[in-house]
Amino acid sequence: MPYSHIGVRSSAAQQSLAQALAALSDEFKLPDGFGADVLAEVDAVIAGHQLPAPDLTALPFITIDPPSSQDLDQAMYLERSGDGYVVHYAIADVPSFVPAGGPLDAETRRRGQTVYTPGQRIPLHPLPLSEGAASLFANDPRSAYVWEIHLDADGSQSSATVRRATVQSIAKLGYEEAREMHDAGTAPAAVAGILALLAEIGTKRIALERARGGASLNVPAQEVEFVDGKYVLKFRPNLPIEDWNAQISLLTGMAAAQVMIEGKVGILRTMPAPDEEAIAAYRLQSVALGEPWGEDLAYGAYLRTLNTADPKHLALMHAATTLFRGAGYTPFNGEVPEHVLQAAVAAPYAHTTAPLRRLVDRFVLAICASLCAKDEVPDWAIAALDELPEIMAASNQLANKVDRAAIDTVEAALLSHRVGSEFDAVVLAGPKKNGHGSKVAAARSSIQIQEPAVTAYCDGDLEPGTVVRVTLASVDIAKRSIKFVASPQN
Repeated sequence: MPYSHIGVRSSAAQQSLAQALAALSDEFKLPDGFGADVLAEVDAVIAGHQLPAPDLTALPFITIDPPSSQDLDQAMYLERSGDGYVVHYAIADVPSFVPAGGPLDAETRRRGQTVYTPGQRIPLHPLPLSEGAASLFANDPRSAYVWEIHLDADGSQSSATVRRATVQSIAKLGYEEAREMHDAGTAPAAVAGILALLAEIGTKRIALERARGGASLNVPAQEVEFVDGKYVLKFRPNLPIEDWNAQISLLTGMAAAQVMIEGKVGILRTMPAPDEEAIAAYRLQSVALGEPWGEDLAYGAYLRTLNTADPKHLALMHAATTLFRGAGYTPFNGEVPEHVLQAAVAAPYAHTTAPLRRLVDRFVLAICASLCAKDEVPDWAIAALDELPEIMAASNQLANKVDRAAIDTVEAALLSHRVGSEFDAVVLAGPKKNGHGSKVAAARSSIQIQEPAVTAYCDGDLEPGTVVRVTLASVDIAKRSIKFVASPQN
């Protein structure tokens, strides 16, 4: 699938788009700033904050994030150990900046997570904290929770612990910058060694994921950005270095889950395995699209065979989202629940690597560090376990709605001057069916326009995986409405 970077052209469309995006805050009742009591508490905590022992600033950590990111949650340092490896993964020390029961604690529970809109983000924490004192900037000593995870030669975990420490990153890299440095061999020696090991460990962790039946669903993502005063829509597959980086985060989440399960207290990110009906339906669709999913192949391994540049494969990748449903959070204290797996990971898993942007991670970090030190788990962390699933479910739902509304709005603006034009499109899915298995009366098929990168619906019963010609019938930016019809030659 080609990289797409398309801007809204006309000034009138830009104005309508800006107004529609600004209205999202009111429509979804997004928070507007932080109260004076919260900001005063943050200022006081930052002023009195002290860096913890031990001092690990001699280790050359690096961060790899989108280039515009300022809320840097993670930094890594990787090294060899015999024929295996050691992963040092520093996570922003948010717990030490949020007094239990204070105004900031209450406000973060109200928000749940950072919510992103084009050109704006509604942060979980005030910027002096999330993009200042707690962010793992390069060349600044920072307090962090540092995971030390030992891996065998094949990349499998042999041990894991976490503790508070002082760290210092030596480089802030963007994904594309890190890829270019790795591929061209232009990185400074300390950075080059980490990037080389990231590729080595990431590749081995992907192989282990495949072996245990896990699945990384790398559907090319639509992203809206504000560039040079204009909104643009990006659409691209993940770079290999993003996949390797994600594997380090997954490894850490699996380590956190194991620590909490052994300690019999914590909160896991869980997801049930796909039910037989969903698997059977997906197997039939894979046959219909000419890429049968063999009975002897785990679905994670099958998904990794798909190529997003192939329209049929792209349709299958989008359809695979039906297998990834029902994710939630499972708290426990004293008795480990029966169902602890995150089916896509194919292992117990916990959110622990993004505390600046996601509420639950703060509690997981504190719990894991206490268990590793054989200390009592803080009462404030235990007391929050039962309410966290509801908070996170609500904030996830809100974030997804805002993200989808923003993308729909930008897509409408991109196409506002193209009514009546024809486009090539890939059919992602046919019409939805009612509860009796029959297609609904007003049949609409899900399609993806190849240029610009827009997903939408088209009237009619179209065959998934085919390339069709469609005509843009109407657009309404304010209503986020785009209507396509199949062109006559179809």
